[in-house]
Amino acid sequence: MKLIKKILLVLSFLIVLVVIVGVSYLQYSKPEYEGELTLGTINKETTVYFDDYGVPHIYADNQKDAMTTLGYVHAQDRLWQMELMRRIAPGRLSEIFGGAALKTDRFFSGIGIDENSAKAVAQLDKNSPMYILTQAYLDGINQYIADGITPVEIRLLGIEQEKFTLKDVYNIFGFMSFSFAMAQKTDPLLTDIRDRFGADYLKDFGINGELGTQQLESFQGKYKEYSKISKSVANLLETSPVPAFIGSNSWVIGGEKTKNGKVILANDPHIMYSQPGTWYEAHIVCPNYEIYGYYIAGTPFPLLGHNRDYAYGLTMFENDDVDFFQEEENPNNPKQYKTPEGYKNYTYQQKNIKVKDSVDVKLNVKTSKHGPIITGLLDELKTDKSVAMYWIYTQQKNQILEAVYELSHAKNLESFHKSIELIHAPGLNIMYGDAKGNIAWITSGKLYKVDQSVNTNFILNGANGIDDKKAFLAFAKNPQAINPPWHYVYSSNNQPTPIDGYLYPGYYLPKDRAIRIDGLLSPKNDWTKEDVSKMIVDNTSATAQTIVATMTKHLNPAELSKTEKEALTVLQTWKATHNLEDIAPTIYNKWIYFYLKNTLEDEFGEENFNLLLSTHIVKQMIEAQTQNANSPWWDNINTKEKKETQLEILTKSFKEAIAALENQWGSGVLQWKWGKVHQVTFQHPIGKVKMFSKFFNVGPFEIAGSNEVIDNQLFIYSNDAIIPVKGGPSTRRIIDFSDVENSWSVLPTGQSGNPMSKHYSDQSEMFVKGKFRKMKLNKKEIEASSTKLVFKPVKQSVK
Repeated sequence: MKLIKKILLVLSFLIVLVVIVGVSYLQYSKPEYEGELTLGTINKETTVYFDDYGVPHIYADNQKDAMTTLGYVHAQDRLWQMELMRRIAPGRLSEIFGGAALKTDRFFSGIGIDENSAKAVAQLDKNSPMYILTQAYLDGINQYIADGITPVEIRLLGIEQEKFTLKDVYNIFGFMSFSFAMAQKTDPLLTDIRDRFGADYLKDFGINGELGTQQLESFQGKYKEYSKISKSVANLLETSPVPAFIGSNSWVIGGEKTKNGKVILANDPHIMYSQPGTWYEAHIVCPNYEIYGYYIAGTPFPLLGHNRDYAYGLTMFENDDVDFFQEEENPNNPKQYKTPEGYKNYTYQQKNIKVKDSVDVKLNVKTSKHGPIITGLLDELKTDKSVAMYWIYTQQKNQILEAVYELSHAKNLESFHKSIELIHAPGLNIMYGDAKGNIAWITSGKLYKVDQSVNTNFILNGANGIDDKKAFLAFAKNPQAINPPWHYVYSSNNQPTPIDGYLYPGYYLPKDRAIRIDGLLSPKNDWTKEDVSKMIVDNTSATAQTIVATMTKHLNPAELSKTEKEALTVLQTWKATHNLEDIAPTIYNKWIYFYLKNTLEDEFGEENFNLLLSTHIVKQMIEAQTQNANSPWWDNINTKEKKETQLEILTKSFKEAIAALENQWGSGVLQWKWGKVHQVTFQHPIGKVKMFSKFFNVGPFEIAGSNEVIDNQLFIYSNDAIIPVKGGPSTRRIIDFSDVENSWSVLPTGQSGNPMSKHYSDQSEMFVKGKFRKMKLNKKEIEASSTKLVFKPVKQSVK
C-alpha cells in the first residue's frame, strides 16, 4: 500500500512538472513585441511599432532593411503557417503528418507546381530590386528560425526546420493559384451528366446551346464515371490544412459619388476559414516607399494594399484556366497516346515522397503533351483511363512574384495596369482607386478561345487535334473598366459581359451579390466610409424572395399542418435578410437542401450529390431550375411506374424540411432563429484533434450572413441541425481617400498565429458583429498606442 502511494505521489509530481514545463514553454514562446534584438543582415537600426492589434509598423532607412525586418516579425507570428504553406505544393506534408497526408502529396507533387517554381527561380534577374528584396525577406525568416522561439505546433510534430528559399515562395503562390480553380470539381461531374443523361439535363446548369454536335457524338453514351476525379480533388482540398480561395466582393466608388469627393475602395476576399487566418498585416515606411499591406504567409509582397496615393484589392475572376483531356492510348503500347501526327510517347518522372515514421513512397508521374495524367495521381481512381490536366499556371511563364512586386510598387494607374499583364494565372479581378480620383477594374489571366465545336466544361478529346487548339488573346481583350462614366466599378465573381461577342467561359458565381451591389451603388451619390461599412456587411439576398415566391406558389395550404402553415407565413413575409434573430433563413435553407436532394440525388447518387453541393454550379442552377416546370430533374428515375412533377417534389421537400426542423429544434417555429443554426468556428489544423481543440480553435460563434449575400458566409447545404460556416470574408477593408489615415479593416480572428499571443483572437468578436478598427498610417498616433521593438545591426551592441 505504501509502495502504491509512493508511485501515485511520484506520478502526480511528474504530471505537475510536465504541466509547469509546458505552461512555462508556452509563456516563453510568446512573440516579442517590445525591447531590442539583433538582426544580422540589416545595415541600420530599424524600429517596429506593434499597434493595439499587433500590426507591425516598420520604420526603416531603406526597403532592404524593412523587408528583412518584415520577414523576422512575420515569422515570429506565423512560422507554423509558413511551414504548412511551403509544404503542400511540392508534396511534403507526409513528412510531418505521416500517411494521413499521402493522398494530398501524391497529387500535388505530380501536377508540376514544384518544377514550375524551380524554373521560375532560375529565370530571375538576381540584380533586380524584386529579387534583392525577396531575399532580404527570406533572410529575416531564416534569422528567426535560427534565433527565435520554435512554435509549439512545430515542437509537437517534431519538425526539423529548414531555411526558407525562393522556390518556397513560388510554391506558396502555386498552391494558392490552384485552390482558386473550380474546373477540377466541376468538369468531370458535368461530363458524367452529359454522357449518362444527355444535353437536356444540362440546361438548368446554364449550359444551353453551347454544346458542339461533334463533341456530343464523340462522347454520348460512353459513361466513364469521371466524377471520381471530382470527388478525389474535392476531398484533397477539403482536408487540406491550407485554406482555399473561394470568391470575394470589391467595389470602388469614384469621387463623383462620394460625399467628400474622394475615392472609396472596399474589398473582402472570401477564403475558407482557418486559424490562423490567411492575411498578415504590416505597414512599411521608408524614405522613398510606404505600403500598408496584407501578406500571405511566406510571401514578401502584399496581394492587398494601400498608401496615401493608391489602394488595391482583388476578387477571383473565376475564368476557366484548366482543361482536362481524355488521352487515347495505343492498344499495342500503353506507354503511347494518340495525336493527329501519330502516337507519341508519354514522359515519365520518378518522385520520392518521404513519409513520417514509415518507408518512402515512390511515385511515377506520367505526362502527355497536355499535362500530367491526374488519374494516376489520385488514389481513389483504380482505372485505366488516362486523363491529362492542362493548367495555364504551369504551361505559361511564371511571373507571379514580379507582378505582385510591381502592384505594391506602382507609381500610377498606368504602371499598375501594366503589371497585371504579368499574371497569367490565376484569373483575378484587380480593383484600384487612387488619391487623384482614378478608379479601375482590370482582370488578370492568360485568356484564350477554342474551336466553336468545343465546350471546355467537359472532359475534352486529347486525340482529335481540335479540342486542344487554343488561340491566346491579347491582354487588351481582358475584361476591364477604367474610370467609367457611371463612376463606380464592382466585382463579385459574376460573369463579365461579352467582349467582341465572346462570353469568357468559367465557373462564375450566381448574379445575386452583383445585383445587390449594383442596386445599392447606382442610385446613391453621397457615399461615406460609414455607409460603405454598413453595405459590406449587408445580408439581404437579391434573389431569395423570387425563389421563395416560385416555390411557395406550388404549396396548397389545405394540405399543410399547423407548423407548416406557420413556416409558410414566415417565408412569405420575409424580406430576404439573414440576421441572427431571423427565422425565415433557417426554413428557407433547409427547404433548399431537401429540394436539391429530391431533385438531383436519384440521378447522381448520394456521394456525387454531396459533391455537387460543394460546387458553384449548384448555386447557379437554383433560381432558374425552380422556375422550370419541364425540367427533367423533377422526375425520380428510381420510380419507374410514375413521373414526378415540380409540384410533388417541392411539396415533399417542404414537408421534409419542416419535419427535420421540428425534430432538431422543436415544434415552435419562433425557436428556429438563424443565429442558433448558422455558426462559425475558426479551426486550426491541430485543433481537429479533440484534446487540442479548445486551445487552438477560435469559436464557435453565431454569425449573420449567408450564401451569396454581400456578407457571404459560405456553407454547404445539408440536413445538419447546426450549419457550420466553411468560409467567408478573410478581411474586410475600407479605404477612404478623404481620410486615408483613418481607413478601416478587420480580420476574422487576429494578427498572430501564436496561441499565446494576445493578438491570436482579439478581433474575432469584432468580426462576427460586423465591426471595424483603424489601419493606422499616422506615426504620432502609432507611437502613442504601440509597443516598440528595435532591431539593431550586428555591429551595434544590444542593451
